[in-house]
Amino acid sequence: MCLKYINKKILLFFFVFIFLFNFNISFASEENPLKLNARSCVVIDRTSKQILFGKNEYNKVKMASTTKIMTATIIIENCDLNNIVTISKKAAGTGGSRLGLKTGDKITIKDLLYGLLLVSGNDAAVALAETCSGSVSDFADIMNEKAKELQLYNTHFETPHGLDSDNHYTTAYELALLTDYALNNSTFQNIVGTKNYTITINGYPKNLTNTNELLGSVNGIYGVKTGFTNGANRCLVTACKRGEKDIICVVLGCDTKNFRASDSTKLINYAFENFEYINIENKINEFFNSWLTSNINTFYIEKGNSQNIKLNYSFTGCPIIPIKKSEINDLEFHINVNTYLKAPINQNKRVGYITVLMENNTICNCDIISENTIEKKSFLTYLFEFLKNYNNYISSIK
Repeated sequence: MCLKYINKKILLFFFVFIFLFNFNISFASEENPLKLNARSCVVIDRTSKQILFGKNEYNKVKMASTTKIMTATIIIENCDLNNIVTISKKAAGTGGSRLGLKTGDKITIKDLLYGLLLVSGNDAAVALAETCSGSVSDFADIMNEKAKELQLYNTHFETPHGLDSDNHYTTAYELALLTDYALNNSTFQNIVGTKNYTITINGYPKNLTNTNELLGSVNGIYGVKTGFTNGANRCLVTACKRGEKDIICVVLGCDTKNFRASDSTKLINYAFENFEYINIENKINEFFNSWLTSNINTFYIEKGNSQNIKLNYSFTGCPIIPIKKSEINDLEFHINVNTYLKAPINQNKRVGYITVLMENNTICNCDIISENTIEKKSFLTYLFEFLKNYNNYISSIK
C-alpha cells in the first residue's frame, strides 16, 4: 500500500516536471525565438525606420565603443580632416583599446578617424575631442546637444570613447537611429566600410585592420562599429544591404565576441528572409478610391451652396515599408469619416482619416481632406431657392 502510494507520487511528480519543462521551453522560445545571447538588440529598416525585430530595445544600457559613432559624426561635421594634430599627454595616456599614440605625435584628423573607427582607439578619441572643443567634457556637451538635435532622448554621453560610466548610456533603438544618421555622411560610411587602411604617424606608415569581424565575411555588410567594456560586454552595430533592402542591426551586452557575431548574423538573416517591401501608398490609394466610388453620394453638406464635395487623402509617411511575408495578406484598411458636414467647408479641411492595421497595430494613418471649398448658403441663395420652388409648385397645380 505504501509502495503504491510512493509510486503514484513519483509518477505525479514526473508528469508535473514534464509539463513545467515543456511550458518553460515554449515560453522561452516565444520570448527569445532566435535564441539570442544579447541583453538588448534591434533591427531597423533604413528606408522606413521601422523596427523589424527588437529585444529590450528601449532599455538604457552602456554602449562601450559604439560611442565613437557619435564622436566621428561630430568631427566629420565640424573639422577640417586634413588638419594635423599634435597628441597631448592626456590623449596619449588614455587606457583601453588604443591606436598607440605617444605624446607629441603628429597625425591628421582623417587618420585619427580611421584609428578611432577601425581599431577603436581611445587615445584617438580623446585627441579628436580636444582638437574639436578643447577638452573631453566640452566635447561631451557637444555630443549631448547633437543627441537632442536627433531626438535621442534616452541617450547621454560623458566621454568620446565610451569607457564605463554610470551617466554614459543609450538604447539599442536610439543607437540604431544615430547610426542611420551617421551613415548618411559618405566620409563616415567609407571609413566604417574599410577593412584595412594605412595611416601615417610622424611620417611613418601604420597598418590598421578593422575590428568588425563580420565586415567582408557576411554578404552585404558595409560597417559599422564594435565595442567592449566590462560594464557593457560585447557590442556590435552592423549595417547591411542586399538588393533594395537596407538595415541596421544593433546587439548590446553579449557575453562573448562569438555571441555578438552569431546574434548579429541571425538577426540580419532573419530580417532579409522574413520581410518584403510593399508600396503601402499604392495599397491605400486602391482602397480609398474603391471606398470613394461607393460612398461619395452619402455625404450631406448642411447649409452648403453645393453638395459636390471632392475628397482626397493626405499621405505623409514612407511609401515603401517592410512587412512580414506571412502577414502581407493580413493588412487591414479602415476609414473613419463623418458624412454629415456643415458649411462652410474650406479647402484641405480634415473630414476623416484612414487607418492601416497589422494584427491590431497601426502601420500608418492618413487624413481624408476636402479638395474644394463649399460656401455657406447666403440669404439671396435661400430666396432664390424659395422663388424657384414656389414657381415649380404653381406650375404643377395649373
